[in-house]
Amino acid sequence: MPRSPYVLVHPAWFGGWCWHKVASALRTAGRSVHTPTLTGLGERAHLASPVAGLATHVEDVIGALVFEDLSDVVLVGSSSSGAVITGVAGRVPERIRRVVYLDAFVPSDGESVLDLIAEERRAAMEELVESEGDGWLLPRFAAAPWDRFVPDAWHVTDDADLRWILPRLRPTPFGHFTEPLRLGRASADGPRRVYVRCRGWAHPGFDRHAAHAAESAEWDAYELEASHLPYVTAPAETTALLVELAR
Repeated sequence: MPRSPYVLVHPAWFGGWCWHKVASALRTAGRSVHTPTLTGLGERAHLASPVAGLATHVEDVIGALVFEDLSDVVLVGSSSSGAVITGVAGRVPERIRRVVYLDAFVPSDGESVLDLIAEERRAAMEELVESEGDGWLLPRFAAAPWDRFVPDAWHVTDDADLRWILPRLRPTPFGHFTEPLRLGRASADGPRRVYVRCRGWAHPGFDRHAAHAAESAEWDAYELEASHLPYVTAPAETTALLVELAR
């Protein structure tokens, strides 16, 4: 019986490249892995525009599923791409086996990622978009320049990892955060949903999502003792969990 392929979806500022450690390990184990890069980010940064947003990014991933003829997929999203994978699962549920939220936002129909972010952080992000992003790009996280923010907030402490990550981060079209989710034909009999909480990073919003998953019969809940970027800082543990979730 063919094994389920993985489709790993990166968050804001990153690109498909961020999954390299986990994707390599999964492929070594004989698994099929796809890491699409969303429009306007990574090697597709030159395609950034004011019209690119959540709907565009949902289409990016659906396109990868359709043109690669993928089915029975384990669809994984990290952080802000929780909104992307939710939209994908709502549009093409017949192609998805499991939807895995890896320390990710879980918006409901009509909600945006920005709706799930604390009010003070939202205001700071909007100010950055206006002051540094020409009104449509979020150039960096609303905390500090990347070289100070990443080690402090994401607990990326390895120098080699930082040298790999920092030059590859790109501004994100703000529509990724502000566009409301449209679920399409999502239903109660859609793909099974899984929430993985990374306990190495404090975040009340992700704690709420994890608590809901743990209490719901419609979800499976797991934990990783890792930072918010476990595919960077704990690739072996992340790979092992993804293999388990595909069984």
